Amino acid sequence: MAYSAGDTILDDEYNAFVNNSSSPYGLNHFAGTGLTVYGLGESAVATVSATDTIDASQWNSLFTGMSNVAGHTGDSLTSAAAVSAGDEIAIRSALITDLATLAASVAAGSPNSSAITTSGILQQPASSSTWYGSFTTQVRATFASANAMRFFFNAGGKIRLDPIRTGNGGTDGTSGKDAAWDNLNNAVGNLDIASQSSTRGTGETLDTDGLALGFHDLTTSYQTILQLSDDTYPYTANTIKIEAKLDAAVGSATIITIQTTATDGSADLTFTDASADNTAYRNGTHEHRLYSINTTTGGGLANAYAPSGTAIVSNTTT
Repeated sequence: MAYSAGDTILDDEYNAFVNNSSSPYGLNHFAGTGLTVYGLGESAVATVSATDTIDASQWNSLFTGMSNVAGHTGDSLTSAAAVSAGDEIAIRSALITDLATLAASVAAGSPNSSAITTSGILQQPASSSTWYGSFTTQVRATFASANAMRFFFNAGGKIRLDPIRTGNGGTDGTSGKDAAWDNLNNAVGNLDIASQSSTRGTGETLDTDGLALGFHDLTTSYQTILQLSDDTYPYTANTIKIEAKLDAAVGSATIITIQTTATDGSADLTFTDASADNTAYRNGTHEHRLYSINTTTGGGLANAYAPSGTAIVSNTTT
């Protein structure tokens, strides 16, 4: 672009600010339909025709669109103040920089957006009331279209898996094993799968760290996002693993499936006296709860996205 002080502002230059699909990206590419990491599902701003005079209303369409995206992403702009008919034409020296800032925020999954809201529990598959071996669940979230799924994650949406214990394994209340599982589940915390990465709580032994994986990294095969094991004897063989996959490549996918496996491998599992009270060795009821962190219009965007449905795919206790 030759957009600089002293030059005539050309229709091609304005159209690039609006529609460019390569760097520096235009507003429509990262705020409209876009591709892969770009696109929020907003209505496109109109381009101008050759020889057209670019008037105040057209500039303001661009500036308003930029301001709406910035309100959602949490970015500060220096070049998007509205103009009025009759104003002196002046260069907006930071315009290209502002567009690049917004594009980068969308590509990162709008990590600084506060225009999001957490759903209630969408699915909560539960284990048997007491169990010894493993508790494995698969839950899924489905979106109305592949674009809706991309817009959700690009705008800061997340899919959350939260493991929790809801019942006691011991007959007299919480057993030592129950308490150990509480610590392990709390270390998972809110496992949030976002656009470009995932996050969890803190603590326990990290066996597999796949937290660099986000929605845009997922494939049609399960990838391990996280595996933790208990860090306290005699429960160090107890583990929890969370995996995720899509039903198709990003851009075609509409379903994300999360598989969670809690495994009781602790040494105190083995006992031989069938007449003894062995309830202290049991695990109480566990749940693998599914939530979504949905986008909202509170920051200035006209459209918000959330899963169109969720389901329990499988629930097995062994």
